[in-house]
Amino acid sequence: MDLFLAPQAAPFAVASIILVTITVLEMGCLLIGVSLSELVDKAMPEGQGGGLSGLMSWVNRGGVPVLVLVMLLLGFFAVNGFVLQAVARAVFMPLPAVLASIPAFVVAVPQARWATGLISRIIPRDETYVIDPADFVGRLAEVTVGPLDQGLPGRVRIKDRHGNWHTLRARAAADAAAIPIGAEVLLVDTVSNVFIAIAAPSDLTAEPNPTSTELP
Repeated sequence: MDLFLAPQAAPFAVASIILVTITVLEMGCLLIGVSLSELVDKAMPEGQGGGLSGLMSWVNRGGVPVLVLVMLLLGFFAVNGFVLQAVARAVFMPLPAVLASIPAFVVAVPQARWATGLISRIIPRDETYVIDPADFVGRLAEVTVGPLDQGLPGRVRIKDRHGNWHTLRARAAADAAAIPIGAEVLLVDTVSNVFIAIAAPSDLTAEPNPTSTELP
C-alpha cells in the first residue's frame, strides 16, 4: 500500500484509478442496457489511414472495442510500473516517476497487442465479416446504439435465419429522420460495411419474429 501511495508510483496509481472508474462506469451502463464501449466506438472518427490510425490498428490486433484497448493499456502500464518500482526499491531505491513511466508504457504496448489478439479468439466477435452482408439486406433489426442518423454509424442487432445474433454498424438513409434506440428498422442497403436503414414499415413489424423477417 505504501508503494501505491508513493510519489514515484503516482502515474501507475492514477492509471489504476482510471481503470477502476471505467470498469464501474461500463458495468453501470450495462445495467441500464447501454454499452459504454459501443458509445465510445461510435464517437470515434472514421479511420483515414494516417499515422495514429495505423498505430492504433497495429496495437489493436484483435479488433476489440477502443475502450477495451484503453483499459488494457492502463492495466498493463500500471502493473508494469508497480513491478518496476518494487524491484527498483528492493535493489536500491524507486526510480523517478517520469523515468519509470517510459519503460512501463513501452512494454505495455506489445502486451496490449498480444491481449487483444487473445481476447478476439476467446470472445466471439460480431459475425458481420464471415457472412455475406447481402444476407442481411431486406431484414428487420433493432437499434441498440443510436440514434441512427446520417452521421457516425450506430449499431443494430439482428437474428439470422439460423437463429444466430449479429451486431451490425448502421446509419439512417439519406432522407430518413433519426431513428431512436429500441426502434425496429429495415436494412435496405450496405455501403462500405455500414448498413443503410429506414424505419420499419408497420406491416413488417407485425410479424411474430421481426428480427429475422425477410422482405418479400
